[in-house]
Amino acid sequence: MTATELPSETSQENNVENNVMQLARQAALAAPALASTSLEKRNQTILQFAEILDRRRAEILEANSKDALNKDAVEFKSGRMAIDTSKIDTVIAGCKALVAMKDPLGAIDYAKELDSDLRLYRVTCPIGVIGIIFEARPDVLPQIAALALKSGNAILLKGGQEVEHTNKVLFACLQEALKAEGLPESSAALLASRSDVAALLKADQYVDLIIPRGSNSLVSYIQSNTKIPVLGHAEGICHVFVHHSADIEQAIAVAVDAKCDYPEACNTMETLLLDKALTEEKQLAVLTALHKAGVELKLDSALMTLCNSGLNSKPAPGLQANSQTHSQTNSQTHSQTPAAISAAEEADWSKEYGSLCLSAKIVDGVDEAIVHINQYGSGHTDAIICQDNQAWLKFFNGVKSAGVYHNASTRFADGFRYGFGAEVGISTSKLPPRGPVGLEGLVTYKYKIEGAGHKASDYYGAGAKSFRHTDIEKK
Repeated sequence: MTATELPSETSQENNVENNVMQLARQAALAAPALASTSLEKRNQTILQFAEILDRRRAEILEANSKDALNKDAVEFKSGRMAIDTSKIDTVIAGCKALVAMKDPLGAIDYAKELDSDLRLYRVTCPIGVIGIIFEARPDVLPQIAALALKSGNAILLKGGQEVEHTNKVLFACLQEALKAEGLPESSAALLASRSDVAALLKADQYVDLIIPRGSNSLVSYIQSNTKIPVLGHAEGICHVFVHHSADIEQAIAVAVDAKCDYPEACNTMETLLLDKALTEEKQLAVLTALHKAGVELKLDSALMTLCNSGLNSKPAPGLQANSQTHSQTNSQTHSQTPAAISAAEEADWSKEYGSLCLSAKIVDGVDEAIVHINQYGSGHTDAIICQDNQAWLKFFNGVKSAGVYHNASTRFADGFRYGFGAEVGISTSKLPPRGPVGLEGLVTYKYKIEGAGHKASDYYGAGAKSFRHTDIEKK
């Protein structure tokens, strides 16, 4: 190659792949040491990590400000990519909460005596090496790192380039903690570029699980391009159903919080379902409250008619249908311009807006609400507002989502709020783990048999010995 020649595209791809493979291999080699580390040492490393985050918070904030200057700042204006001292405090609190939790490793949940001196145990253990790809706020990185430390898993992290400088400083804090406590620094690695993602997905020899956090397109791409098991959810299409028995003030409070508290989050309400038996006054009251909060409404034909005519031919206060789309705002800063109200289209029922916009529809009772949610929802989190216990029971048993709430905002679907300390992501799989994935979702189990020279051949054929299968005390 001459001095003026550039490496070929294939050569560059190979270099990237080789680098990622090397990091994955090193993580796999470090994983056993991390798995055998004592609970005391793992907890101390998490506390050390929290202390370093606190000590270096000025550096973290400076890096985040640098990221904001180099982008169009849309994500920062919404608060999604910004990190402030309050978020750092929350991360530190989450670390301390994790330390207070019991050890997820070495727990025995099944123990049988198969025969004299032949014992079977099912024991929890780390998954191994986990690749986490997140197009999310930078505080996700320390949350995931702390969970990985507690659960004894090695991690390969790939964050969004929007917060590249912030992620580098946060990762440096993690490396400092690992080094200070004598744990292998290779048990955690930070991938640098988008091309690293494709290489990571090929590392099935070393990586045991991929957890994506990001857009539907990102998750779908990952699920379609790897042999590695993938844990996560593609969309967050959450519903709130207001039953005719609902306390209307309670319904309004929950609906506004579910939509406006953090519109960009995956646990935000995207579709409002109103019971046909709910009075028009109450239907309008819920819609008006959302509209006044700056929410753009996309309504089915019945609700469009209701909003156009108003109650007794009088327009509802602050609620007037129009076809003009306003500039989107966020939950922190609302525009003075009235939000738009327009007719919903079929595609709107399965849309994750990620903004101050929602679709709303009249449904004929609990049964129709369940059918709609199971057809158009994403299996994330859905809520019913009602005072009727039979309606709640039917809703709980009928909705197939990971989270089903009664008289509470969908925004509670979060590992920290569940008491998990933090979460690595949300899973909408029918199989465990489901919902917010904390420590329990980052461990698996293996079977251990303790014997004294026992042979399987002694338990079949003529004169075969019999198994006891008696319960024994779990250690």
